[in-house]
Amino acid sequence: MNQDSQYSLSFSLLCSVYLLRQRETSPQEFYMEDLSPDTGSADSEIYQTLGLKVLRKGVFKVPRVLMLLSSLLERSVQKNEILMEKTQIKDVVTIFHGLRPPPVSIQQYVDRIFKYSACSPSCFVVAHVYVDRFLQQTDIHLTSLNVHRLLITSVMIAAKFVDDAFFNNAYYARVGGVSKEELNRLEMKFLFSIDFRLQVNVNTFGKYCYRLEKESSDGLQIERPIQACRIKESWSSKDDSTTCASTIAR
Repeated sequence: MNQDSQYSLSFSLLCSVYLLRQRETSPQEFYMEDLSPDTGSADSEIYQTLGLKVLRKGVFKVPRVLMLLSSLLERSVQKNEILMEKTQIKDVVTIFHGLRPPPVSIQQYVDRIFKYSACSPSCFVVAHVYVDRFLQQTDIHLTSLNVHRLLITSVMIAAKFVDDAFFNNAYYARVGGVSKEELNRLEMKFLFSIDFRLQVNVNTFGKYCYRLEKESSDGLQIERPIQACRIKESWSSKDDSTTCASTIAR
C-alpha cells in the first residue's frame, strides 16, 4: 500500500469513528445526504439563485455562490486587517499562515478550485461552515496570509464528506499551489481544530445560504486593490517573480 492510500485510509477511519460516536450522542442530527438542494424544500428558490441546483443536462453555468463567497471572505479579510492594524493586534501564527499573501485573488482562487476539483457547488457552502467553526475554535483571524490555505483545506474536506467522488490530496495540492505533504498537515490540523465536526444540518446549511445571498445586497465592490495573476505551483518559501495586474475584487 502506497503512502497516499495509507493516508486516505487513515482519514476515512478517523471520520468513520467520529461519525459513529456522533450517532450515539446526537441521534437527531441530519447528515450530509439530507442537504440535497433538489429535495423541493422551502429553500429551493435560494438554492437555485446560488447555483446549487443541478441544471439541465448539457447546460453549464458558473455557480453564483462562488462570487458571493469570495466577496464575503474578501470583506472579512479587509475588515480584520484594518482592525489589526489600528489596534496593533498580533495574529496567532499557524501552519495556515504564509510568509506573504499569495499572488492570486480570493475570487480567482475559488474559481480555480471549482474548475479543477469538479466538486459540487454545495461543497463551498459547507466549506464556509467549516471555516467558521475553525475560526470559532481558535484565536486566528482571517487574513490574506491564511485565507487561501483555509479555503483549499476546507473545500477538500467538504468534497470528501459531501460528494460521492473526489480527487486525492496530491491532486488538491497541485490545484491549491502547495505540496502534498503540506496539505496533509493542513488537513489534520484543521480536522482536529474543529473536533471532526463535519456534519452540517439542514438549518445550518440554509442559514449559510441566506448569509451568502445577503452578501449580494450588501454590495460586492471591495475598495482595497489586490494582486491577481496566474497561480504558481507553490508560494510557500520562494518569492514570486510573475508580473501581476492590480485589480479590484468583486
